[in-house]
Amino acid sequence: MKRSPWLWIGVLAFVLAVLSPLASSLPDGLEKVAEGLGFAAKDKGPLFKVMPDYCFPWVGNEALATVLSGLLGAAIVLVIGYLMARALRARP
Repeated sequence: MKRSPWLWIGVLAFVLAVLSPLASSLPDGLEKVAEGLGFAAKDKGPLFKVMPDYCFPWVGNEALATVLSGLLGAAIVLVIGYLMARALRARP
């Protein structure tokens, strides 16, 4: 039985989403440079916030909210990637 690579990608995305609360809370490289050069304070933020700080605000447990947002994000990216791959494969 041949297994689809999408299955393994999905499993990996699930594992990474479950481990997401263990990620560093330190700023990433772009944030650090923006703070170092002094233009981070000029940030006006997004026009709207779907998931502020990558968490669902109505979930009381912060770690669970982070896992759920990671799972949702991974699912969205996997579905879009799958649909794009199918569309490109269907082209003559």
